[in-house]
Amino acid sequence: MIFMNVVKFTFTFCLLSIFLISCGGDPEPMETSVLPKLSISSVTKFEGDIDGIFSFIVNLSEASEDEVSFDYRTVEITAKSNDDYTPQADNLTLNPGETSVTIDIQILADTWKEGDEQFKVVLSNPVNATLSTTEGLGTIRNEDTEVMTSEDGYITPDNYPNYTLVWADEFDGDCLNLEDWTHEIGNSGWGNNELQYYTDRKDNSFLQNGNLIIEAKEESFGSANYTSARIVTQNKQSFTFGRIDIRATLPEGQGIWPALWMLGSNFQDIGWPACGEIDIMELVGHQPSTTHGTAHWGPQGQGFSNNNGNGYNLSAGSKFSDEFHVFSIIWEPGKIEWYVNDNKFFTLTNAAVNGTYPFDQDFFFIFNIAVGGNWPGNPDSSTVFPQQMIVDYIRVFQ
Repeated sequence: MIFMNVVKFTFTFCLLSIFLISCGGDPEPMETSVLPKLSISSVTKFEGDIDGIFSFIVNLSEASEDEVSFDYRTVEITAKSNDDYTPQADNLTLNPGETSVTIDIQILADTWKEGDEQFKVVLSNPVNATLSTTEGLGTIRNEDTEVMTSEDGYITPDNYPNYTLVWADEFDGDCLNLEDWTHEIGNSGWGNNELQYYTDRKDNSFLQNGNLIIEAKEESFGSANYTSARIVTQNKQSFTFGRIDIRATLPEGQGIWPALWMLGSNFQDIGWPACGEIDIMELVGHQPSTTHGTAHWGPQGQGFSNNNGNGYNLSAGSKFSDEFHVFSIIWEPGKIEWYVNDNKFFTLTNAAVNGTYPFDQDFFFIFNIAVGGNWPGNPDSSTVFPQQMIVDYIRVFQ
């Protein structure tokens, strides 16, 4: 009996199993709905002369039977909110069946020459959709030609007791006065492993609103990746002794090296450093709050210089790019004093110079922005181009 019952049970179980299998007893998996995907475009346009709109298109990969919503916000990169564009943050909804919506960002136009600038529109918190592309990049292309300048800053008088103004350039007019100045051209490294190609193009030196502007740019030119300008008064304007004032705002950034300086007029005859060098102002761009005044000298043919000098530091938080400052020397027989904004910070006398003192003779002026070189090092990803040195005036009193 027990055996027969076991057989009946086994037979019944097998029949039931066959029935379940044939009838699809294993449940089929439920279909999982795939949410549509949101993506946002990028926009690149010229800034223009009047305020404009950058339209970022948000696309849905396919129409949905449900409402689809998401948040968005603008984020600064190099473009500044409220200066270059109007910031926005909001929530948008696509109705059932809709597959795209537009985010309009207002671009604030100006006339200032500057590098291209960027911001982004970031998507987040999607409902009934997923995010395929979370960021749209806005690139504001700049086609302006006017460099932003301001008259703010320190200023010195155009006369002093017991001095006569013997030469000045106020940089009024439309172009550089070539009776006083010459462009030096080339990319020889200039003895310091510099990277720029000096040109005479208006892209690199020009007059605007009573200022001389020297501009360093990141661009391929000849065999160089940067351009700039270097102007000199050699064989045109040379001086011995007096008070010299130069009012300027300075560029900044890793690898940027502006200078307002002088070489002895016998440079072509006896070379450097024997001719002497007077650096009225030098700045290395990664230290935008510090300028240097230095003198260089040494025997003819010496490949390095003897030198002495000092730095001048602005108060914390201030930079020489913020506004105009006046860089001066008071130059007398056997002595040179360096000033920033009439604050004396260094004195050199002939007693401090070992060897021949070369500074009691005619010197000419050099204005330039170098890029890279032995002292500042090379530009890196933090360096913003273009960079400008803006000179309001140079005045020589004797």
